Amino acid sequence: MWCVTIINPITKEETVIVNDKEKLVKHYNSHKKEIYIGFNNRQYDDWMFKAILCGFEPWRMNQWLIQKGRKGWEFSSLLRKVQLNTFDCMIGFNGLKVLEAFMGSDIRETTIPFDYDGEFTEKMIEEVLFYNRHDVMETIRVFMERQSEFDSYMGLMKLFNLPLSHLGKSKAQLSAIILGAKRTKHNDEFDISLPPTMRIERYKNVVEYFRNGWDYDTGLSTTVAGVPHVYGTGGIHGAIPNYFGEGEFLHVDVNSYYPSLMLRYPSFCMSRTGASVEKFQDIYDNRIAFKKKKDPRQGALKIVLNSTYGAMKDVFNPLYDPRSANNVCIFGQLLLTDLIERLEGYCDLIQSNTDGLIVKLHGNEDEVRTICAEWEERTGMGLGYDRIRKIAQKDVNNYVAVFESGKIEAKGAYVKELNNLDYDLAIVNEAVKGYLVYGYSVEDTILGCKEFRKFQKVVKLSNKYKWVEHERGQGTVKYDNKAYRVFASCDNSDGRLLKCDGVRKPAKFGNTPDRCFIYNDDLNGVMIPDKLDKQYYIDLAKKRLEDFGVC
Repeated sequence: MWCVTIINPITKEETVIVNDKEKLVKHYNSHKKEIYIGFNNRQYDDWMFKAILCGFEPWRMNQWLIQKGRKGWEFSSLLRKVQLNTFDCMIGFNGLKVLEAFMGSDIRETTIPFDYDGEFTEKMIEEVLFYNRHDVMETIRVFMERQSEFDSYMGLMKLFNLPLSHLGKSKAQLSAIILGAKRTKHNDEFDISLPPTMRIERYKNVVEYFRNGWDYDTGLSTTVAGVPHVYGTGGIHGAIPNYFGEGEFLHVDVNSYYPSLMLRYPSFCMSRTGASVEKFQDIYDNRIAFKKKKDPRQGALKIVLNSTYGAMKDVFNPLYDPRSANNVCIFGQLLLTDLIERLEGYCDLIQSNTDGLIVKLHGNEDEVRTICAEWEERTGMGLGYDRIRKIAQKDVNNYVAVFESGKIEAKGAYVKELNNLDYDLAIVNEAVKGYLVYGYSVEDTILGCKEFRKFQKVVKLSNKYKWVEHERGQGTVKYDNKAYRVFASCDNSDGRLLKCDGVRKPAKFGNTPDRCFIYNDDLNGVMIPDKLDKQYYIDLAKKRLEDFGVC
């Protein structure tokens, strides 16, 4: 049994097809010039659609993709001849049900297993179609939240005269096409170079680490400018732990650091696959011009600039050149260390993170900027500056900074800015940030909250487990869904939420309460139930503030 649900959100037209190839072919022929929006369709739906159009048994393609874990394009060369313009709304590794949970939607699932191989009754088909339509409607909501991403893709299509069929390609694939890269073999992955403009005299151990001992598995832990640092594959990271301060701070940020390194040192850092340095430079320059004019096309060009480095590490991408990618990463760390060394003694280093620094000034901003200007002139990099008046940091990956302009920058799971597609324990983030920025008490924030959704913790059952059990009273209740919306409970009969595989001992979902309840229905307009344990969230917020070292 197979089915397709297609909804046009503009005309409100809905098309439902069940086991009818001819109807699908007719719909396709009438709409082949339009764009289909899906979720994870790049990995699944596109290939199922094409397989049916080509006359292949859909179950065979399903098994090929799911059971064998093969790529759709490997199934048959005939599939490549089917023109299908699609855009994938998938974000990272979160499934659609997780995003639905974040948005507060009903996340109940069909009771019919995906691999059911018996006869389907009319009632079973109705149930499948009901949940199928629900997920298509939710995909529309996800798309609306990500429309700027779609607009950037469309901008690329127009700017570089690309066919609409390229909408189905990844950002890295598009970058390779636009830059004209051709697949090239390399065998010099660890033939590392050092930046010729570098001046490091005090922290030579960092230079020696990259010159002699660097690999993907080891890092260098050392102290630079009095701050603990780690160097390695992921870039430079350093921060004063549990730091809280007010005064005169400066955020010094390298403009488009990795793309700038590729352009300033192309023989070391640009992909050696025929990728056009000139075109990359044009894209870089045009993006700056568009950004100054607040032209939305800058978002399209940003895709190419930001995707090229990652593509150089992707063995399946024509831009693949791991030596050049390694040089970009190493040049970035060494040149930033160079800047730290120049500034040491003139300001206090608070943190360094991949492409920028936060320093505390001593009433000498002009002097610090003069030192930075020399570094810019010598290295060919450009710097941007923002003044900060208050900062609270747990570590380099978790901090809140209050800028002079009033803007607040919050990074890390504890304090990051949440949105409709990333909405987990929002009330705890709000309470922690409210205390750090404004001094609001945790109790006032949490006890005064009336929005049930802000208390949700969303969990997903991984493929390593088969079902979920919720402890209730003296027993457990079994669930087969993948995603769950969990809340702390005051009810003593409520217990833990456990993931089970029938072999190992059941394990509690991480970061969930020992007493919890599940609410997978639609949350919109639902009043907070009396059994919600707000004290759990107060204690959690205070624990996170203790991790920051300020409570």
